[in-house]
Amino acid sequence: MWDKGPVAQGVASRLQGMIRSGELKAGDKLPSQRVLSEQLRVSRPTLREALLTLETLGLIQTLPARGTFVLDRDRPQARPTWRYDDAHDLADVFHTRMLIEGEICALAARGISDETLNALNAAAETFERAWHDGDLVGHVAADLALHQGIADACPNRMLAGIYAGMQHLLSETQRQPIPNTDPDRMRQSIAEHQGILKALETRNPIAARAAMLSHIQNTARCAGVLLD
Repeated sequence: MWDKGPVAQGVASRLQGMIRSGELKAGDKLPSQRVLSEQLRVSRPTLREALLTLETLGLIQTLPARGTFVLDRDRPQARPTWRYDDAHDLADVFHTRMLIEGEICALAARGISDETLNALNAAAETFERAWHDGDLVGHVAADLALHQGIADACPNRMLAGIYAGMQHLLSETQRQPIPNTDPDRMRQSIAEHQGILKALETRNPIAARAAMLSHIQNTARCAGVLLD
């Protein structure tokens, strides 16, 4: 998964661009994976990962025995299927995120550098801009970069390593709410990122932990998961 991850994201961006430009319209059926992988010059496993990303983001839907179709984002959509349901419950993953990321954020706040803060602010700005531009793939990539940047700043390398080992699950939980995220919730999410960054800038571990926990709880709620 990790070797093809960045390539798959690039493929997802290319397909998203085709949808946004109108080259692929709502209701259009995508070519078969064999044909599409040849057209895009990528392996079929990489293409499948890209298609799964777009499906979680609510841009396409694969129907058994029928194929993959472009969805109309202006119409209400069913909540995406949690693709790791056979291994980990979605609520358990969000709960684990709270346990790990809350502590990571608190520890990072103690000695985070100005250089790291600048990078985190840049990721937060990209997160907001990509949403307004309709670039959902880039939006989630910026979200992941922000959370990963905080983990990289954590002095407890064991915790940071646990976070890294969960990356495929974390990525999916950050994509999962997107199809059901309305403008009000996104404005709230943007403000939550700013709250996390403010707590990090003031080197306040207690406030950083609280801001991260609140953000994950609200993200989980948007994905249909209520956490205590």
